[in-house]
Amino acid sequence: MKEENWMNFQNVEAYLNSLTDTYGLTGLDCKVMRDHQTLFRKCVGFSDVARTKPVSDRDLYDVYSCTKIITMIAAMQCVERGLFYLDDPVEQYIPDFSDMVVVDEFDFGFPMVMPKSSDPMHPAIGKITIRRLMSMISGMSYDLESEAIRETIAKNPHADTLALASAMGRMPLLFEPGTHYFYSLGHDIVAAVVEVVTGMRYRDYLQQSIFNPLGLKDMFLHIPDSEKGRVTAKYSFDPDTQRILPHDGSNDYRLTDCYDSGGAGLCCTVDDYILILDALACGGVAHNGYQLLSQDSIDQLRSPQLNDTCREDFLLGGKIGYSYGLGVRTLVEAEKSRSPVGEFGWDGAAGAYAVIDPINHISFFYTQEVLNMLRCYQEIHPMLRDLIYEAIER
Repeated sequence: MKEENWMNFQNVEAYLNSLTDTYGLTGLDCKVMRDHQTLFRKCVGFSDVARTKPVSDRDLYDVYSCTKIITMIAAMQCVERGLFYLDDPVEQYIPDFSDMVVVDEFDFGFPMVMPKSSDPMHPAIGKITIRRLMSMISGMSYDLESEAIRETIAKNPHADTLALASAMGRMPLLFEPGTHYFYSLGHDIVAAVVEVVTGMRYRDYLQQSIFNPLGLKDMFLHIPDSEKGRVTAKYSFDPDTQRILPHDGSNDYRLTDCYDSGGAGLCCTVDDYILILDALACGGVAHNGYQLLSQDSIDQLRSPQLNDTCREDFLLGGKIGYSYGLGVRTLVEAEKSRSPVGEFGWDGAAGAYAVIDPINHISFFYTQEVLNMLRCYQEIHPMLRDLIYEAIER
């Protein structure tokens, strides 16, 4: 690594060092790459609650919704192979999605109350397509406590991906497909569709088509017992006390031991995850020459999918200057960011942050492990993004 690169990133390093005092973060990690080369890497703090283990490159993180980028890659690989098309109705692959119903009224306000089977409903007019699942305009919700999901698990505590995705097809929709944006379990359902068309368990498909070809050894949808000692301690932000408190370490999105969550199940190292981002930033070509995706598929991922109404819904999440593509935010307003229009990526429930810039072949990945910390998305992520671009521009 060239010394001048480290000098260029001195403001980024200072900012990362400040986060423990400013926000009370215990540990974090950040890595920046360009054209398969590392420009910057910084680990700060400790990976355990007792603060005896300094953060290292071997630490594993639950990256939650950063899993969705991986699932979008898997989906577009299937599209490239002609196994399905984006505008196919999901019922073509999972029959439980053939007779969807929509609640007559849904209050998007806070606190949000998810619908029950006893609520007034009517048949859905539109169809849920794979594209609508990927772009979060399907009408689905993120209700892990839905009657359909809980009944399925009660009957079979080891229910698999397809069984639980089928149960999701029995959940009422919040709105007509295509009329609003609402963050949902849609990508978990896409993972089940991948299972149907490939004839493989989702975890096995990822291993065969993404992880193994890139030489990734530290990416898991279910953490092996032998690796659990490497998992970074997890915390949760308490809005009442404004304190960051230790969490029990569980991931509620791994619904059973046989369920592969395409939306939030991934646990991995920063070094492994960023190699996927790096490939997407470099025309789909990985560091070892493997063609992960075509440039056309990458451009489809980052193409805005939301109409004006749906984008208004999306912007309630605070991602200023962005719209939403196929499972990723995508920058559409140049004046809102130091990154270029077309930069894309996503984040995770515990604070992970993925950035992909296919214009300049730049990628970076930031991790922390604090759930429910809204300031992370509103303040840390955009500040870190702009500081990194400022360093590169210098």
